[in-house]
Amino acid sequence: MVAGALQSGAPAIAHEYADVNGVKLHYARAGKGPLIVFLHGFPEFWYEWKHQLAEFSTDHTAVAPDMRGYNLSSKPSELSEYAVPKLADDVRALASELLKAAGGERFTLVAHDWGGVVAWVFAALHPEMLDRLVIVNAPHPTIFSRLLRDDPAQQKASGYMLLFRGPQAEETLSANGYAMLTSMVLGGGLKNGTVTDADTQMYVDAWSQPGALTGGLNYYRAAAIGPPAPGDAARPANNLNGLETVVPKLTVKRIPDGTHWVVREQAPEVNRLIREFLAQP
Repeated sequence: MVAGALQSGAPAIAHEYADVNGVKLHYARAGKGPLIVFLHGFPEFWYEWKHQLAEFSTDHTAVAPDMRGYNLSSKPSELSEYAVPKLADDVRALASELLKAAGGERFTLVAHDWGGVVAWVFAALHPEMLDRLVIVNAPHPTIFSRLLRDDPAQQKASGYMLLFRGPQAEETLSANGYAMLTSMVLGGGLKNGTVTDADTQMYVDAWSQPGALTGGLNYYRAAAIGPPAPGDAARPANNLNGLETVVPKLTVKRIPDGTHWVVREQAPEVNRLIREFLAQP
């Protein structure tokens, strides 16, 4: 176990591993109390949630894993190992272990992008384990499948998936010191000051882990669908249409001027909205 500070006044963060579901998952953990788990998207890792770990570790056991294929977690070579049901079972297995340590039978799951896709499936398979589910910028698979089939605008917006599934994806995304990924993921934050040079180095180090870029891309290669295009602002309304028919007790919140990377770029507002949702009866 390795421990370090999140920010002044926040509980220390511990880096731990769990052998679950045939893989070794690295996760960051901080605080004590009811369990809350944060799932990152592509091409992120546990560090996407650093502001949420600092906030929610004050009264929760806050955990952010590197999902399989990413950063310090196992990176299976077989494409079938990245099927969404298997990823959802990783969440089940890890959460079961964490619940034993934290106490309680249910937990809160917060997820973004590909983490959100996995979280939707997990919620459908294991509703008995969930207290609350928070999804950030990840459409419900049923609705997204319909849009990909019927909506030309969504088909065009999702064309980036062809690049991510292609054989040249790793070379393209890692070229010039991961310049394309840095611009796509961190560019807005570097401009507005929510991302530092130290943050950028953390991401480059994570992307540079042997097999990590392929592991993340395998989510796209193994699946028939995926989350919306990063930075795609034209489709969120359509992606929400009909959601109330598949999600009971639905709450929808919109953040003005929020980008795909709102978790990091508007962390205080994201944290406030999560707190507000957790306080609902």
